Amino acid sequence: MTRGEKVCAFVERYLLIPEGAYVGKPLTLAPFQVEFIKSVYDNPIGTRRAYLSTARKNAKSATTAALLLAHICGPEAKLNSQIISGAMSRDQAALVFALASKMVQMNPELARVVRTVPSSKRLIGLRKNVEYRALAADGPTAHGLSPVLAILDEVGQVRGPRSDFVDAIITSQGAHESPLLLGISTQAANDGDLFSIWLDDARDSGDPRIVSRVYEAPKDAELTCEEGWRCANPALGVFRSLPDVREMAERAVRMPSFEPTFRNLYLNQRVEMTSPFISRAVWEANGGPPDGLVWETHPTWVGIDLSARNDLTAMVMVALADGKWHIEAHFWTPGDSLLDRSKRDRAPYDVWADQGYIHVVPGQSIDYEYVARDIAERLTGVNVVGVAFDRWRFDLLVKELQGLGVELPLVPFGQGFRDMAPAIDILETALLNNTVLHGAHPVLTMCMSNSRIEMDAAGNRKLNKAKATGRIDGAVALAMAMGVAGKSQEDSGDFDGFIGSPLSVGLI
Repeated sequence: MTRGEKVCAFVERYLLIPEGAYVGKPLTLAPFQVEFIKSVYDNPIGTRRAYLSTARKNAKSATTAALLLAHICGPEAKLNSQIISGAMSRDQAALVFALASKMVQMNPELARVVRTVPSSKRLIGLRKNVEYRALAADGPTAHGLSPVLAILDEVGQVRGPRSDFVDAIITSQGAHESPLLLGISTQAANDGDLFSIWLDDARDSGDPRIVSRVYEAPKDAELTCEEGWRCANPALGVFRSLPDVREMAERAVRMPSFEPTFRNLYLNQRVEMTSPFISRAVWEANGGPPDGLVWETHPTWVGIDLSARNDLTAMVMVALADGKWHIEAHFWTPGDSLLDRSKRDRAPYDVWADQGYIHVVPGQSIDYEYVARDIAERLTGVNVVGVAFDRWRFDLLVKELQGLGVELPLVPFGQGFRDMAPAIDILETALLNNTVLHGAHPVLTMCMSNSRIEMDAAGNRKLNKAKATGRIDGAVALAMAMGVAGKSQEDSGDFDGFIGSPLSVGLI
């Protein structure tokens, strides 16, 4: 038998279903579980990482527990080895341990060779002295351990591109020649979240040492499409309840506010639970490269959003040429605290800085003299006709600009509904009409995906930093630039031609 066949045989011979409608019955692996296990353990190259992503209630945690036991007391047990499972919460970590310990207790043969230590959530395989621990991100870390197998349960709950807890687990495996990391989870909400980055890397890199199985509904799947349900729920009709999925789908149809939850948890799609200002699909459709020469030949409007001393400062330039909005974004942030803020905001500022997407300001805080000098240099030769700014702290930047002898056509721009509502309308219209070329700037993309809208009783909208899921400085600067452009053209009496879109009629 191959390694994969031995693992499957162990699971189906010794393990019983620990809970649910079929509790106490032999655990029979579904075809997708068998295929995943064989792909992991029978990989001729050797598997270093393996990812399994399905919708909820497709036995992800039970699969985790079964594979744990195969390494604790089954065919994959290694003498004096360590195993850990990691979860983002104590409850999730306890769930994996509880399922594995129940499987042990339900079979007298396993109970004789595995010792359970509930107080520390440990299992010990007595025959080969294999020790397993369940860890949580809000509990003790993996520092000091050296696991040959690490399983991350529901890693899709990690928000942002990195996690200190996950990093500690991954680096703890460095002493082994052939360690194995398993990530088993429903998909994360965003492309920039850790599990999404892993899955995309597995898809794009072609690394034969990574096994990745993602069961998801097509992006355009209707809520009531049973074929879409089956794509995301490989156990549907086997041990995943079809009536339950149907009931949840009907609820999502009746209650649009439940749709994002249904798409993420039941269709295994990357969907934010709260809706951003602009959907990812609309933003990506406008990701073409801008023409770098338009700034000199066409009127250019600029939006500047200043940060606190230790955050992002953003400047976005916009110009309308041949019916397209050309966008260029610049960001500044202090260099000395870059890594700390990358961890705090869960955004790869350090990577973006190395790639040139963020300008690093020397020191612990924003030096406005440095930023002013950089802005003046980048706007040299640009046909600037308006620079929108928020009055907050802007006097500091103006002072530095004046010291450099730089004069800009400054336009005060409030952050309330009066100024922001028309700016949001213009920006949204341009994006919906696919008339924006933003070049897929990653920092600006992050800001847009983090943006949330606040609406007043009259239906006016503005960006709300309090409701945002992260930094939105670039989105604010972009909206301000579009807003001041709109004001400029409205004052000149050419607002209709400026918008140039049937959708704009209702907004005007």
